[in-house]
Amino acid sequence: MTISLAYACLLTLVYLLLSCNVSRQRRRCLVSLGDGDQPPLRAAMRAHGNFAEYVPLALLLLALDEAAGVSAPWLHAVGAMLLAGRILHPFGIAMPAPNPPRVLGILLTWLALLLAALLGLMRVFA
Repeated sequence: MTISLAYACLLTLVYLLLSCNVSRQRRRCLVSLGDGDQPPLRAAMRAHGNFAEYVPLALLLLALDEAAGVSAPWLHAVGAMLLAGRILHPFGIAMPAPNPPRVLGILLTWLALLLAALLGLMRVFA
């Protein structure tokens, strides 16, 4: 389980950075609850929330794939796509449209989820 653990640790660091950014924006905008109708705070909150919505399932699938015996190169492919996607996405949220980092970030995240699911299904039905 060392591969999924490594990606879980790296993604935790990203999550902490996103959390700190929300706190920084709250202090900057003088808002303690909600977004105070402040676009920079709203963007920070959505980047943080979007991460929290996608990453747990992706990490669960990655760990289950690893436990099921999926080979290391495939696990790294899933983990690297997820990590890259989750790093790119918040940069895109903070930009005005069109925002290629946001689009690429979510596409990489979706591809990581799809690949992890397909790899798992291949192990189940092999």
